[in-house]
Amino acid sequence: MKVKSQLLQLTPYKPGKPIEEVKKEYGFEKVIKLASNENPYGSSPKAKEAILQSLNDLAIYPDGYSRALREKLAKHLGVNETQIIFGNGSDEVVQIICRAFLEAGTNTVMATPTFPQYRHNAVIENAEVREIPLVHGNHDLESMLQAIDENTRVVWICNPNNPTGTYVREHELLSFLEKVPKHVLVVVDEAYYEYVQAEDYPQTVPLLNEYDNLMILRTFSKAYGLAALRVGYGIAGETLIRQMEPAREPFNTSVLAQAAALAALDDQEFIKDCVEKNKRGLEQFYRFCDEHQLKYYYSEGNFILIDFGIEGNEVFQYLLERGIIVRSGNALGFPTSVRITIGTEVQNKEILAALTAMLKEKQLV
Repeated sequence: MKVKSQLLQLTPYKPGKPIEEVKKEYGFEKVIKLASNENPYGSSPKAKEAILQSLNDLAIYPDGYSRALREKLAKHLGVNETQIIFGNGSDEVVQIICRAFLEAGTNTVMATPTFPQYRHNAVIENAEVREIPLVHGNHDLESMLQAIDENTRVVWICNPNNPTGTYVREHELLSFLEKVPKHVLVVVDEAYYEYVQAEDYPQTVPLLNEYDNLMILRTFSKAYGLAALRVGYGIAGETLIRQMEPAREPFNTSVLAQAAALAALDDQEFIKDCVEKNKRGLEQFYRFCDEHQLKYYYSEGNFILIDFGIEGNEVFQYLLERGIIVRSGNALGFPTSVRITIGTEVQNKEILAALTAMLKEKQLV
């Protein structure tokens, strides 16, 4: 037996270290996980209640069209229901896009470092991957434009970008869209959309009326706190969605996921509260970094990338041994940094106290 040759150059995605594994390894009763950009406040009580009410339906296949969720989400977004495609998390929508558009002889353009699943799925489809380095943590849109040719099928813009938290401004995106050839799909991944505070962040949904080659990705995994249930979606023109649908697996969002997402949409006060707390949490980290003269990027997400000037793995291990899980920058393209999810106020104080102690012990201040 022989798998595709391109699979041999890939490694499986490595998520943040699980809480239970750390507890067992180090004998901790409590562990703080700030590694995977999850919502530290959980999810709406309405979503939990909807799950309980759906437990009697586990023997029945889910609605493959996700009609109830589709109709409510379309109304929430101000689009037609035929402009949405659902995925088992927005990760699967990335996979669907690559499956639908990429093959040998085609290429795809993206920033680097950015969300790794763009590259991963493109390689599986045997497409050429053209990676354009970030400039000061930001997408270099001009160089990305120059990388496009007649064989380019997809361009990816992670906005805000993971792992930096930086964003493409409205005028920058509009200028970019005007110059991208019409045969190229521009995917704007807005997984952290709800957390964004910047006034000049682009509102992309109205742009779908102007650009047939634009697709937007969003998810219920981040601000909505439904990461365990895996439900994300893409928004685009009706024709594009219809052409992509055959690449989507049937029944790819579960009964529980659909019910929870449907109920979560009704609790925008929960989202508003989480976003405000996230904003205050980011300010805690900004003050810490400024006080200790550490380099960082202002973030429009629910995470922050901090450069400590030493191996990211060293910072990761120091915190791990104290019951705190973060993400080392070594795996993210920033070897002297760590990415930290913004936690609750108490969690933030605990990790900042640990980091302060680390800086003193290692004589970094």
